[in-house]
Amino acid sequence: MSEARPRDVVPLREATRAWFLISLQTFGGPAGQIAVMQRTLVEERRWIGQQRFLFALSYCTLLPGPEAQQLATYVGWLLNGVRGALVAGVLFVLPGVVALLALSAVYVGYGDTSVVEAVFLGLAPAVIAIVLQAVVRLGTKGLTHPALVAVAVVAFVALTVFGVPFPLVVLVGALAGWALGRTVPEIGAPRPAPADGGPAPLVSDDALHHERPSGRRAALVLAVGLPLWLLPVLVAGLLAGRDSVYVDQGLFFSGAAVVTFGGAYAVLAYVAQQAVSVYGWLAPGEMVKGLALAETTPGPLIMVVQFVAFVGAYRDPGSLDPWVAATLAALLTTWVTFVPCFLFILLGAPYVERLRGNRALASALTGITSAVVGVIASLASYFAVHTLFAQTRRETSGPLFLDLPVLDSLEWSAVAITALACALVIGRRWSVLPTLAVCTAAGLVWSVATGRL
Repeated sequence: MSEARPRDVVPLREATRAWFLISLQTFGGPAGQIAVMQRTLVEERRWIGQQRFLFALSYCTLLPGPEAQQLATYVGWLLNGVRGALVAGVLFVLPGVVALLALSAVYVGYGDTSVVEAVFLGLAPAVIAIVLQAVVRLGTKGLTHPALVAVAVVAFVALTVFGVPFPLVVLVGALAGWALGRTVPEIGAPRPAPADGGPAPLVSDDALHHERPSGRRAALVLAVGLPLWLLPVLVAGLLAGRDSVYVDQGLFFSGAAVVTFGGAYAVLAYVAQQAVSVYGWLAPGEMVKGLALAETTPGPLIMVVQFVAFVGAYRDPGSLDPWVAATLAALLTTWVTFVPCFLFILLGAPYVERLRGNRALASALTGITSAVVGVIASLASYFAVHTLFAQTRRETSGPLFLDLPVLDSLEWSAVAITALACALVIGRRWSVLPTLAVCTAAGLVWSVATGRL
């Protein structure tokens, strides 16, 4: 421990090695990523207690942005302060940034070939099953009261049928949870984890972090973090003009970063609608392809926004070479998406450390979780309509804002592979990567058998 600073719980070098190893195992979405951190940090290394880990997770779930990456940042802060937060948060996303950048380039360069189309014939239906699995898992854990089921149903209908803005759905979910917490005792009540009999963790469940909240500290975090967040967008505007795709993407994804409650699945319906219908960066079926690529890479699934930016800028590069434009747009979008995550943690963690056990906060979180179940179900509906049917139509009569399938355009190949994926990932509880591999193989076999390949 000689290389550790006095306030480091573990040496920063040792923590960095651990975070790097964790970053290479973060496949399969937030559930898998959180499970990796749980096993490594709580059970194996005993760096943080179970209750402390769960509290940090609850706070990060309440925040906008990818909860698993923010959880890594929070735990990094507990272990090594600001340096630890930066190391943990950056390493958590770095492998995914590199991998998805490469896959986006492959998609743009070869996405129209028969081989790639055959691969996506299997991948896109598999994503439907994976999103449905997220609905089942989150619903099973989060919808513990009929009132919470009602919140989820209302959120689904509001998004799917009436096109209510996503941030408003989340806000209403939080208010509903807070109100229910005042009338239903079990909503928002703490659920202690049982002791496992192992050695005491280095960061115990009841100890407070040494860094106390203060106005001066908060002002410093904002003074450094806000310019870092927005400066690249300003530079893009000065160099390429306000009407460039880089500024549009920088501003849009900066805004999305502060409303992405509930993780990637919850916000993708909003991102897909804006990217397809408002900005025209993608075709309707391309968002599910981007998510399929993101599912195969380590790191947060919200990384799919990098794919959106890459494809959009490649098709509208302005005066730049399309490949240069696409790469710059992807990196800019990644920057404005993840810098706020560090800002939220470093700004809020010292205050939240003093709010452990707050029932009002826990109730609001429960309401958001319930609404997010409906939001993710809405995403599954969106993907199903645009994957299982070759044609869709939009119904906008009165308050309705609904995408409906053209029934005669049903793709039986997609239906069959979706059923296979559901059987594997939900019925037999396979993990994400083996399911994607089997469905990809099914898409290739189907394409060969029908003469498409």
